[in-house]
Amino acid sequence: MGLTGSLKNGRKSRAGHAKYRVLLVGCPNVGKSTLFNALTGLSRHTGNWTGKTVDSSAGPVRGTGGRIALIDTPGAYSLDATSPEERIVADAVRSGEADLILIVCDAGCLSRDLALVLQVLELSRRAIVCVNLVDEAQKNGLTVDCKTLSEKLGVPVLPAIASKGQGIRALIRSVEQALSEPRARPAQVDPALFEGLSSPEVRYSRASSIADAAVRKTGAGTEERRLAADRFLTGRFTGKLALLALLASVFYLTMRGANYPSELLSRLFSGMLGVIRAWFEALGIPQTVTGAVCDGALATLFTVVAVMLPPMAIFFPLFTFLEDVGLLPRIAFNMDSAFAKCGSCGKQALPMCMGFGCNAAGVVGCRIIESPRERLIAQLTNSLVPCNGRFPILTALIPMLFASAAGAWTGLVRAAALTGLILISVSVSLLASRMLSRTLLRGRSSSFALELPPFRRPRIIKLVVRSIFDRTLRVLARAAAVAAPAGLAIHLIANASDGSLLRGAVGLLSGPGRFLGVDGEVLTAFVLSLPANELFLPMLIMLYSGGSTVPESAAGLAGALASHGWTYSTAACTLMLTLFHSPCATTLLTVKKETGSAFYTLAAFLVPTLTGAVLCLAVRLVFALF
Repeated sequence: MGLTGSLKNGRKSRAGHAKYRVLLVGCPNVGKSTLFNALTGLSRHTGNWTGKTVDSSAGPVRGTGGRIALIDTPGAYSLDATSPEERIVADAVRSGEADLILIVCDAGCLSRDLALVLQVLELSRRAIVCVNLVDEAQKNGLTVDCKTLSEKLGVPVLPAIASKGQGIRALIRSVEQALSEPRARPAQVDPALFEGLSSPEVRYSRASSIADAAVRKTGAGTEERRLAADRFLTGRFTGKLALLALLASVFYLTMRGANYPSELLSRLFSGMLGVIRAWFEALGIPQTVTGAVCDGALATLFTVVAVMLPPMAIFFPLFTFLEDVGLLPRIAFNMDSAFAKCGSCGKQALPMCMGFGCNAAGVVGCRIIESPRERLIAQLTNSLVPCNGRFPILTALIPMLFASAAGAWTGLVRAAALTGLILISVSVSLLASRMLSRTLLRGRSSSFALELPPFRRPRIIKLVVRSIFDRTLRVLARAAAVAAPAGLAIHLIANASDGSLLRGAVGLLSGPGRFLGVDGEVLTAFVLSLPANELFLPMLIMLYSGGSTVPESAAGLAGALASHGWTYSTAACTLMLTLFHSPCATTLLTVKKETGSAFYTLAAFLVPTLTGAVLCLAVRLVFALF
């Protein structure tokens, strides 16, 4: 496909009309994205787990006036492509279209990374090697002699700590110097260096011998402590207990911490709405317009913000913390056997974890799965875990089921309930994967090598900035952009038609709703929230009020629902539908783009929708019996 083709498949391209193009390659989890950000000044998402980067990005190198474009590529262990991502890297390197190749290595895993370096240098000697993460290697008692390494490879080798910006200026100067020089004959190296590299055994043996010559052991390091922690976190029993404890802790802090800020926002927005309404009346604006703006658009917007912002502002930093520390791949390790028994692959756990943030991102993350069959299984089942748009609904409805829990136990009981719901969603995802592997996507599960990254100290400032601005506010902005127009539209429809259109839609879905244990308003709200899951609660209240108003207080939500006949059974069934219902429009469009198939897009719609209907009916029957 070549470099140009890989850029077309990339998420974004800022290469523009740069004079030179530098290709950034390296094994997974060597800090490529961090180095990309340091060299370009951009803010691409970084993560401490293998397979985080699944597409290409481009940006101008800082201080070069846009003359040099840096092209980031997915992580690849080898140019012998075994996945779409490795194929992108292999084609980009082999195309010869890059003016320079910047190869990133992990100073602590040099023998592994040099195998890829040798493959790249065999094809192009116009390259620079960056030995990243030298600080982590030093903590483990390892020092890399870059001069010796440069002599062995015949290309410049420079050390760096990309996360701290160390070595970046020297690296940029080296890149500029290499590009300014004519394509001279490469430095002399042992001709036998590149002989027989087609054999992986020879390649890794040669890489290991070069690493042995360049790496010095200077101390005991922290390797023993890391291994002890890994034995605990990936143990047969302790690993699963640790996973449960982490989930429960995150959900407890989220639910316990979100209540008070949500109430503060509710009171603030209530006061603001009163002031805005008074302004409208003082200006003589017609009541029809005042109602549409205040009771429709603004009330819906304020409710979405009050309900969504506090839990997201707590959950996303905690989730990003777990990601930065390096726990996500260990979760995948713990779930590998479960997914293998279901005819899938342990790597499915990683995009599943991404799905907790956004199902569309989770679908894209499925690219790390080499097998097309297993990749489809992961894509079709990703929406079976709740995304960030559904978490606020869960946290708002759970108190209805556990209203009697009081005092210090309130947060614990509700956190345990949310943890239980998440475990249900994961279990259903496993079951659906098994059913798909036995029917529509029949086949044998493949094996895979999962690299456990080192534990890293989280960068708190970057963690907070990324989780707040790149996740919380971005999701909130997307929800707000849809919530205000949707609230306005429903208000206008309800009042223009005297409510007949809404009543017609509700009446049409009342029968199926009662069958599933809810009502027509609940099903209609789920339909109306197809653009974004965050719209469900405000749409539901708008429907219950006939489009006239949205409660201005999050605390009054339970009372508003109870006044419309909600019972424990209704709340439980609605919770089940919240866990399992149609993916949002963005996720469906992403599935269509990733699979290129209308059939599999329909399957991605039907799998969670039918699952939700069946489980909702089961919950209703359980309540009816007991």
